[in-house]
Amino acid sequence: MEQVLTSIQKRIATVLEVRNLTESTYVLRFERVGLEFKPGQYIVVGLPGSREKREYSIYSSAVLPYLEILIKEVDTGDVSKKLKRLIPGETVEIEGPFGYFVLDGHKIATNDFLFIASGTGISPFHSFVASYPQLNYTLLHGVRTQNEGYEKDDYDINHHILCTSREDKGNFHGRVTDYIKKHPVDPLTLCYLCGNSEMVDDAYRILEKQGVPPAHLHAEIYF
Repeated sequence: MEQVLTSIQKRIATVLEVRNLTESTYVLRFERVGLEFKPGQYIVVGLPGSREKREYSIYSSAVLPYLEILIKEVDTGDVSKKLKRLIPGETVEIEGPFGYFVLDGHKIATNDFLFIASGTGISPFHSFVASYPQLNYTLLHGVRTQNEGYEKDDYDINHHILCTSREDKGNFHGRVTDYIKKHPVDPLTLCYLCGNSEMVDDAYRILEKQGVPPAHLHAEIYF
């Protein structure tokens, strides 16, 4: 993820909820503790006093009184396992916000946006859509199976396209890169890509070949 946008400040926040979306993916909600952020930014989260912390894009709207992050539990990931076991009333330590993966406020009401995500890379886009109800967007979400379409009811059904690679369900059978090959993108569209590096690199090259200028391409790589 990208470099700091604001000065570092550590805060202790009380956990409000752990919401399981699948067996391995969950949303952690905790107090906002006065943190101001721009949708698309991320925070560093871990247990108080621990050196083991991880970066997570903020999942929730900028206007809500709490913060949420979307977490995929990793077999070899100590932090994701410990955060999942938290119960309301316990605490986390957060730092941030950080990052430049944000929308230009002058273009939100006038431009068309394409959001391309894989897996939990949908997190900043969830914050975009929840924070800016006037957005004219199309969201492509690449997952393996339909049950990984995390809280898809939060998006306008006419603007959300679930691309499933391992089953013929969702809105499109195949990867997000297959979708954009079959549905070329208008070069005037502002494109934001977030997820694993392979998807981001492949989608970036496809969009460039379709004539989308580099100034309209923005990427955030998760791993």
